[in-house]
Amino acid sequence: MKDRAHDEAVADLYRSDPALAVDMLNAILEDGDQAELLIALRQMTRAFGGVPRVAEEAGLNPTQLYRTLSEAGNPELRGFQAILRAMGLRLAVRPLDKAS
Repeated sequence: MKDRAHDEAVADLYRSDPALAVDMLNAILEDGDQAELLIALRQMTRAFGGVPRVAEEAGLNPTQLYRTLSEAGNPELRGFQAILRAMGLRLAVRPLDKAS
């Protein structure tokens, strides 16, 4: 049996269980780790058809999307929202849990 890359295995998980992708993004956003967010978005982009398809759906240039999701990427809110929208997701705000 051939080994698969970790990112490809995670993309397969997200593809088969989109709710898992949503839960993962929410957990990352709660922690505020941008590097981890970019990794998850790269994996999700793969799961949702790859950079060319997501870029087209988001109205972004594929090269721009590659740069945005790179390790040195720093997505602007507008681009982040467009990427999520292309995946059928949206950014939302919730009140903090007062017990935290």
